[in-house]
Amino acid sequence: MRPMHGNAIIDPMVHERSSEKWLSHGGYEEDIAVTLTPRLAYFVGVARHEHVTRAAQEMGVPQSTLSRAMVRLEEDLGVALFARRGRTVALTPAGRTFLASAERALAEVERAAESVRADADPGAGKVAFGFLHTMGSETVPSLIRAFRAEHPRVRFTLVQNYGEAMIERLRAGELDLCLTSPVPDAPDLVARRLDEQRLLLVVPDDHRLASRRRVRLAEAAEETFVTLEPGYGLRRITDDLCAQAGFTPRVAFEGEEAETLRGLVAAGLGVALLPPPAVARPGVVELSVTAPRAAREIGLAWLDGHPDTPPVAAFKRFLLSRRGALL
Repeated sequence: MRPMHGNAIIDPMVHERSSEKWLSHGGYEEDIAVTLTPRLAYFVGVARHEHVTRAAQEMGVPQSTLSRAMVRLEEDLGVALFARRGRTVALTPAGRTFLASAERALAEVERAAESVRADADPGAGKVAFGFLHTMGSETVPSLIRAFRAEHPRVRFTLVQNYGEAMIERLRAGELDLCLTSPVPDAPDLVARRLDEQRLLLVVPDDHRLASRRRVRLAEAAEETFVTLEPGYGLRRITDDLCAQAGFTPRVAFEGEEAETLRGLVAAGLGVALLPPPAVARPGVVELSVTAPRAAREIGLAWLDGHPDTPPVAAFKRFLLSRRGALL
């Protein structure tokens, strides 16, 4: 290894010129990290062996390359990390401090690499999957059970939310796929219609319409409605269907979960347009709506151009294969 500035002492003028160079590019801390990172593994290897030749042999790089990298590292830091004694080196106090941090940084990089490799593993990777609250009690568990019959080790991160919130999480890279309604139409998304779910008018069991099996939605024009909050796809569909029936619903309560709305209906606080329940709830009657046609489309959405890991691709194929038989 070539000697550094007389016994490993850094020339202050060299350090000053180096610092000026990095500062001129928009901030020392930001640029020095980019510069130092590729040399950290070299530094840790030399520090552990305390011998450049042995470290170079173990890492499979030319000794001259390793020596130059250590000289440049010290120049960029402006600190002597090694004391040279012939062919061997010993860490200075600054070198020992830097070694501890460098080892932690490299260990964190290794953990991150292991994590992303594990998530992409075809047999045991992870899928971040979002879906509507109304699909959480029965539809999604059944889908995952059927998928895991062929892919038993694939893991899932499950997110229940309303449609617009899930779309934002797709765009943020927090979800791989989502089941949502209405089916989104946006240039940055790919969406496929998978199924249709009918909507029912839910009334208290002592309601004037409770003895009926079918109703026209206009017959509920004078009723008080309980609905999901604005922003939910089902709320938008409810408003649209009522408009088609010739009225604007009088909303008394707004909530975030369909079964809560059913509870409000059972308490006699209003009526609601909801998808069929997973389990029949006492205190309410579910009526088919004959006009207008009351249904919502369920679709699968993902970010356009976003590369799929093998487990995500497999689950996407599985869901698309369930078109028309999702529910």
